[in-house]
Amino acid sequence: MAGQGLDLSGKVAIITGAARGQGAAEARLFASLGARVVLTDIFADEGRRVASSIGAAAHFVCHDVGDENGWAATVDTAVKEFGRVDVLVNNAAICDVHPLVDQSLDSFERMLRVNLIGAFLGIQAVAEPMKAVGGGSIINVSSQAGLQGLAGYGAYGASKWGLRGMSKVAAIELGPFGIRVNSVHPGMIDTPMVAHLDVERGPGGHPGAPLTRVGTPEEVADVVAFLASDSSSYITGAELAVDGGASAGRVPTPTATAVPR
Repeated sequence: MAGQGLDLSGKVAIITGAARGQGAAEARLFASLGARVVLTDIFADEGRRVASSIGAAAHFVCHDVGDENGWAATVDTAVKEFGRVDVLVNNAAICDVHPLVDQSLDSFERMLRVNLIGAFLGIQAVAEPMKAVGGGSIINVSSQAGLQGLAGYGAYGASKWGLRGMSKVAAIELGPFGIRVNSVHPGMIDTPMVAHLDVERGPGGHPGAPLTRVGTPEEVADVVAFLASDSSSYITGAELAVDGGASAGRVPTPTATAVPR
């Protein structure tokens, strides 16, 4: 779709985790739709390359989302460079796959720090600047793992379920100020985060999803851009799955067609 029919002209967006994958796709799409974009990531060289490829409508900030002081600097940069903040995309995330009983405390806490606390700090940081311009849109990128349990994803799932719940609370609290908050739940998307998985790309490569294939970063970016745009002006507190139908339920197989009783 590549944002067909959407318009982000005049909007200024902060997108975290924008050096590659979904975040980079979102930044490029936003700019193509008329937005000015502040990209943040810990991968400075890659982030600067993405921003440079976009041009004058983009500015890169090296920022760990778990750093509260870094959030203040990021928002200050957005206001200094582009004059305002209209959109926040909390996209940055890390994933470490372990059975719960084998997960280290450090690993569990680090995942919560980036995936959940980072978004919490971001919401706090942009609330006042958004109020100052009469509203805005916050899109929290959760996961299919925030809609259902996935073995091996205990810490990741905890962070993404938490993000889903926090999005609804933020929607309630910030709605009176014209600030919308929604969560997006990607399934298996062809990004560096899943590059290590033995999954075929293309039709038939993801039998766990009714659409039978892995998604693309651009397909997630389309949904995020819709939620950032005025086309979604009466949508808040919602959760949108972008997972090829994987969270809808179990896909039947020849050996598992019995009706549950």
